[in-house]
Amino acid sequence: MEDTAGVLLDLFVIFVLAKLAAELFERLRQPAVVGELLVGVAIGPYALGIVDVPFAGSGDSLTFVYDVIAELGLVMLLFSVGLGTRLDELLEVGPRALAVAVLGGALSFALGAGLMAALGDGSTESLFVGAALLATSVGISARVFRDLGVLGSREARIILGAAVVDDILALLALTAVAQTGESGGVDAREVGVTAVLAVAFVAFATLIGTRAVRQYSLHLERLRFSDAPLAFALALMLGLSAAAAELGLAGIIGAFLAGLMLAESREHLQLEERVAPIAAFLVPFFFVLTGAKVDLGLFAEGETLALALAITGLAIAGKLIGCGAAGLGLGGRPMAILGVGMMPRGEIGFVVASVGLAQGSIGGDVFSAVVFMSVATTLLTPPLLAALFRGRTPVAT
Repeated sequence: MEDTAGVLLDLFVIFVLAKLAAELFERLRQPAVVGELLVGVAIGPYALGIVDVPFAGSGDSLTFVYDVIAELGLVMLLFSVGLGTRLDELLEVGPRALAVAVLGGALSFALGAGLMAALGDGSTESLFVGAALLATSVGISARVFRDLGVLGSREARIILGAAVVDDILALLALTAVAQTGESGGVDAREVGVTAVLAVAFVAFATLIGTRAVRQYSLHLERLRFSDAPLAFALALMLGLSAAAAELGLAGIIGAFLAGLMLAESREHLQLEERVAPIAAFLVPFFFVLTGAKVDLGLFAEGETLALALAITGLAIAGKLIGCGAAGLGLGGRPMAILGVGMMPRGEIGFVVASVGLAQGSIGGDVFSAVVFMSVATTLLTPPLLAALFRGRTPVAT
């Protein structure tokens, strides 16, 4: 009972402070998500200690509860983004999105692994750092795009499409690197099967699922229970999120694909209206709880801080150069938006670092440096995107 009361009190504090911070940052003409992240840093267990949210992997049952709440917020965010995105809009930018994901991911992986190799670290540790730099946490950029009202822009559509490809690449990289850490080699067959399943899942949802919803009305209005369209939509969101997670993909990819499917339904406008207040309630928990995992004390040692800054610099450069180059021909500012939009690693970096630490493949200093990189790229992205979009009308071709 005491644990339940404590969790409810924490959620109350998180929600109220998140909304106050969002209001303040909106008045300062800054993205609300920055305020939510900074609130998390301030009230987390490593600062004021108002909310006790230890880092994932501690084995604490309450940590699991907070992680689930945060994941629900992120899942709801990407579902709402999917509802506002049409498949034909993504397909228009498909080749460009593929290039953004591949070039940005490959360069980031090479820079991260190359740095660790140059420092004399083992091949497995180098590969884990490369994998951590490869992945992108699109939830951060998606939130900024939504808050700025530019989800329909060409750049936003390219980044959303690239995020799906990027997540598959990150899954394959993590699978291969984890196998190397466990057995010293890579099972090509297992990696191949994982790739086929991941691609098949995405293809089924985008090509078959959306077409079925477009051609055949769901007739949800015939159901007798209240809020039938919303209930069906939420069930589909949770089902595809779970399926994606079972395949090793991020659950948010399943949520985004569920929204993408339902964006083709005749009820999609109604669904967007009904989902919005749910998202307004759940989404801030993800960003505050993400900020609460920041332990600034980890970087008191000069060597660890130097390593963290080096990894962070390469993480930023990899996406800016690789993803920006994939936008060649669009203009300087769109190229910069693509690079910045693919920059945040967020919870994806946490996951890769946690797997490596649990295996003993990376040390505590490298783990701390990767966490620093994940948080830094997450905090830097919103204000940079807001500045890049300020003063111009996004192109929506």
